[in-house]
Amino acid sequence: MERPSRRLLAAFVFISLPLATVLSQAQTGSSQLTSAPLTGLDPALFNKSVDACTDFYQFACGGWLAANPIPADRPRWGRFDELSEKNDVVLRRVLEAAAAGRDPSAKKIGDYYATCMDEQAIERSGVKPLEPDLKNIAALAAANRLPELVAELHKIGVGAFFSFGSEPDMKNASIVIAGADQGGMGLPDRDYYFREDAGSADIRKQYVEHIARMLTLAGEPAAQASKDADAVMRFETALAKAALDRVSRRDPEKVYHRLTPEELQKLTPNFDWARYFRGIGGPQITAINVSEPEFFKAFNQAIASTPIDELRAYLRWQLVHANAVILSKAFVDENFQFYSATLQGVKEQRPRWKRCVSYVDSDLGEALGQSFVKETFGPQAKADMLKMVADVENALERDINALDWMADATKQQALAKLHATANKIGYPDQWRDYSALSIERGDPVGNSHRANTFEFHRQLNKIGKAVDKNEWSMTPPTVNAYYNPLENNINFPAGILQPPFYGADRDAALNYGGAGAVIGHE
Repeated sequence: MERPSRRLLAAFVFISLPLATVLSQAQTGSSQLTSAPLTGLDPALFNKSVDACTDFYQFACGGWLAANPIPADRPRWGRFDELSEKNDVVLRRVLEAAAAGRDPSAKKIGDYYATCMDEQAIERSGVKPLEPDLKNIAALAAANRLPELVAELHKIGVGAFFSFGSEPDMKNASIVIAGADQGGMGLPDRDYYFREDAGSADIRKQYVEHIARMLTLAGEPAAQASKDADAVMRFETALAKAALDRVSRRDPEKVYHRLTPEELQKLTPNFDWARYFRGIGGPQITAINVSEPEFFKAFNQAIASTPIDELRAYLRWQLVHANAVILSKAFVDENFQFYSATLQGVKEQRPRWKRCVSYVDSDLGEALGQSFVKETFGPQAKADMLKMVADVENALERDINALDWMADATKQQALAKLHATANKIGYPDQWRDYSALSIERGDPVGNSHRANTFEFHRQLNKIGKAVDKNEWSMTPPTVNAYYNPLENNINFPAGILQPPFYGADRDAALNYGGAGAVIGHE
């Protein structure tokens, strides 16, 4: 599966909207998906026992909240999640038809989904799909041989040591440059390695135990796996110590350091970047945003001071961790137990079909998105959204002109930016071409690795070129929206332009209260 991009410079909306909350039919439980038409406000979703002037959120949303406890397979639950579930039902129907061969044009997504759903074949394979990569790691004789090995691992989606890709140059947002960033840590945030409260200490303990169990599943004797898990934790802690915390990373100046390859090499004399660049097979690189130079200095020191057997243990862990969700049940369950149950309090694994839908969306999102759009997003929806966006922009323009605290020159700059904002609605004007990506029925890990390699190279091939402002950072079925400040565009996937946020046949006031609130947020 495609891993999340290194840094997506966009503001996402993932919020609870009181008005959006009440624009739906009542439901008796969170697991029920109603198909009833959404024609008006549903009084059952209010909590009229609360004074609206005292707690408007509880007044507007209390009925829905009471009827919708968090499902056992979710860490949170809201209208975004509820709509995602409904969209998944559509996607499942699309994928099952494609898997059965009823739509030849959808063969890739059908083969990917069918392979993911074949649990018996996956169980028979166990850890065998990773054996070639495990052998390559075992053959690592010295740290100076890391560049080629890390390049191969990065291509298949293993985030060892650091992340590398492409990004718009933040000081010249029309051009794409290479980007190197912190990475290689298995806990969600660098502060997890250093918080001193009892809960954090317990999480670190459980994390080490999780690593040991995963390495045991991959074939290590239990005693050796326990020793290696301790070594992995030491190594990751050394990387984390030099990493920026999430607050610091919000400051653009702290994560922008435009260097030449030669300057990057001086930061890390123990890692040969020229060999890494040849290994990943990217275009010629003349400039790199090294987001955190101190992190790369620490990486250089860590690989020089860590025994080779511990480096191999770290790489084995990274490989197994990156692939756990597509291996046999023992790996899937162990991964769920730590990352979902321990870290997020989730009680149950999501049904396999839902997981497989999300994996197809991750790796073949625009191929899957074409079928989703055909079923759910007609021309009226796009026209309505464009009108709502224009109305919100016109209201914002009136507000700017009426401000008494803003100077006229500043108002003109604000209006110029407003009028230059591009609005992308529903889906891309040109769909992504997946013809170079090979999907083979019966090869789940291979499909994931090839999809990761396809996306990795697609990102690398942007380096040195003009930014493509028509590209989307979300797939069409996604229930979300975002504003991209480097491109000055707002993006509304078809996935969020469904009830309760938008309905073609209902009163316009409801659409402005739902989709209009999302537009205003962006």
